Amino acid sequence: MRAIALVPAWNEEGTIATVIAELRAFDSELEILVIDDGSHDRTAEVARRSGARVLRLPFNLGIGGAVQTGFRYAFENGFELAVRVDGDGQHDPSQLAAVVEPVIRGETDIAVGSRYLGARSDGYRSSATRRVGIRLLARVVSLLTRQRITDPTSGFQALNRKAIMLFAADYPHDYPEVEAIVLVERHRLRLIEVPIAMRPRTAGRSSIRTLSSVYYMVKVLLALFVGSFRRYSTPLEEK
Repeated sequence: MRAIALVPAWNEEGTIATVIAELRAFDSELEILVIDDGSHDRTAEVARRSGARVLRLPFNLGIGGAVQTGFRYAFENGFELAVRVDGDGQHDPSQLAAVVEPVIRGETDIAVGSRYLGARSDGYRSSATRRVGIRLLARVVSLLTRQRITDPTSGFQALNRKAIMLFAADYPHDYPEVEAIVLVERHRLRLIEVPIAMRPRTAGRSSIRTLSSVYYMVKVLLALFVGSFRRYSTPLEEK
């Protein structure tokens, strides 16, 4: 099974080398693709020196555009398994086995690492405002998909060929993780969550800070409402 790690990154020169090294430690045969989302630091240079393939976007598209770029690459180059790990170092690649195994066994099309599931739910503590927002979003997404979702903003994922094909054709750009769960349900793909622990940032800064968390949550809820009326595109055909 040809596998690729998709690592979206924006100004992550301080962490990207460690992320790549940890992915290599998890699987030395894994192809690593860093999607540099218009960084103005040395993210792309450091990633190349660390042995990753780099796609450098000419300007900042946002997380959704960067991630879809990675899925397009994975689809067009015939990869059968993709894992997604953020470039900020908060995702621990040593936990990828738990995320990948259900996909390899054919139990699901997408497995998502959840910070709030099972015994590890208290392993990561974000701000109180963000936790409240995530709980609210989880309830709304669970209602829309008729499936219990605990961590709708998680970008720690493993996907099979069918899911890669879907996201290469249609991936939300504004609030991708949350809206993508609804997209998956609309296309009748299978999604499960598995418990993982998340690490605090060691460098850089989040694009969503505490003061903007409420604003972000309101806009996501609005996007979900509007998205419930949209027509979804058909996934790309296999070559």
